[in-house]
Amino acid sequence: MSEAESKSGSNRWIPLESNPEVFNEWAQKSGLATSQVCFHDVYGLEEELLELVPKPAKAVILLFPLDGAIKEQRQKEDEGLSKQDQPLVDKTILWIKQTISNACGTMALLHAIANTNVTIAPESALAKFIEHCKDKTPLERAHLLETTPLFTEIHAELAEEGQTPVPTNLDTDLHFTCFILTPSQEKREIASSGVDTEESGKEIQVTGSKMRLIELDGTRQGPVDRGESSEHDFLKDVGKIIKKIYFTNSDTMLFSLMALAPPPPEDF
Repeated sequence: MSEAESKSGSNRWIPLESNPEVFNEWAQKSGLATSQVCFHDVYGLEEELLELVPKPAKAVILLFPLDGAIKEQRQKEDEGLSKQDQPLVDKTILWIKQTISNACGTMALLHAIANTNVTIAPESALAKFIEHCKDKTPLERAHLLETTPLFTEIHAELAEEGQTPVPTNLDTDLHFTCFILTPSQEKREIASSGVDTEESGKEIQVTGSKMRLIELDGTRQGPVDRGESSEHDFLKDVGKIIKKIYFTNSDTMLFSLMALAPPPPEDF
């Protein structure tokens, strides 16, 4: 359990293992159509390894050691985020404040699925949870998660189904964060208004291929804008961010990476 989590709420879950089988079972039990998208291991950030991930990737989930220089860097960044706005961040992003210790795996799953164009069973717990979250604050969404028994039960069940034994000591400095690709706030507003972008004179800014790469982590101050990206460059750009912010600030190799993407062709 990270320090950020230990100060937020009395609930405490068993940490999820960074394992596509575990994450896919969670997603399927919750209501995601895993026949159309599922989680895959990302074996490295070299271009040839990123090419092994089916296209297009919808989201990336990173497990990393939340200590030392990484922890200090995040604290400094959060101080800056609390003092300034991020005008390009899409205001419709569904971001949930984390108030349950060791729930970062479920938080990453929810952030990845709720903020990407994926198929969810209409009457599933996941669909209902996302719908109920839309008009709520991040803390109200956190309370909704705390009081949705199905997610608690699924998390507890799958925390015991990984390849490694459940730890007797639940204190851990390993933490999950999620990366997604989304339109900028300007793009979202113009798209929802029905304005003809060619006539509006904003064709380059609004209809171009560039979008925003956003990091979502419930222990932060909010969504973090990581700059421009596109569907074609998403995985590569996430890799650059991980190298710059995470790899260079850690002396360990306790990292694991998964991507939400279409199943391999043989799985269709």
